[in-house]
Amino acid sequence: MKLKGFFSDARGSHDWEHTERVYALCMCLGREEWANPDVLRFAAVLHDVGRGFEDKSEGKICHAEKGAAIAREVLLKHGMDALKVDEIVHCVECHRFRGDKVPVSCEAKVLFDADKLDSIGAVGVGWAFLFAGEVGARRHNGDVDVLKTEAYCREDTAYREFMVKLRKVKDRMLTSSGRRLALGRHRFMVEFFEVLDKEVRGTPPIYT
Repeated sequence: MKLKGFFSDARGSHDWEHTERVYALCMCLGREEWANPDVLRFAAVLHDVGRGFEDKSEGKICHAEKGAAIAREVLLKHGMDALKVDEIVHCVECHRFRGDKVPVSCEAKVLFDADKLDSIGAVGVGWAFLFAGEVGARRHNGDVDVLKTEAYCREDTAYREFMVKLRKVKDRMLTSSGRRLALGRHRFMVEFFEVLDKEVRGTPPIYT
């Protein structure tokens, strides 16, 4: 299956490299959680194939729903067993952080956690700044009231993304291995934004 073409319209924050990282995390978490590697492998590779449609529609199309439809079509076209396709599609359609579909299977929970883990920690901070650059946001504003700001505007900084979404990720983990990894990544982000705020204000901390 040639899937990279589905990412031609996707923003850099959710490109093919993100899929590769999620795949690696899925394989790691999957072993600890005793997930079915065959289902998980396809779910990880296909989870964001609908992302380009969401970006192009400016959020009007849900990439999880679109991706699930694409995954079903692609897998059935290649002769995969219908029951296995259903398992993979379930993983894809409920991996979204703000989605209303709840992951039920072990594989769906692993994919959900892997996808969220790639949004926090050091790679998450990098992702947040990349996303902020994509929407034209400023570098940092520690005084922003996130309740009075909107997404996709000048104040949609990496710090706003941390306050609105990323700091909540650790509490949304669905697997024990996901929760363990999320704690360390969360601590890194908290410290990073504390340091960033001090440096921007001209009062850098003392590094040890």
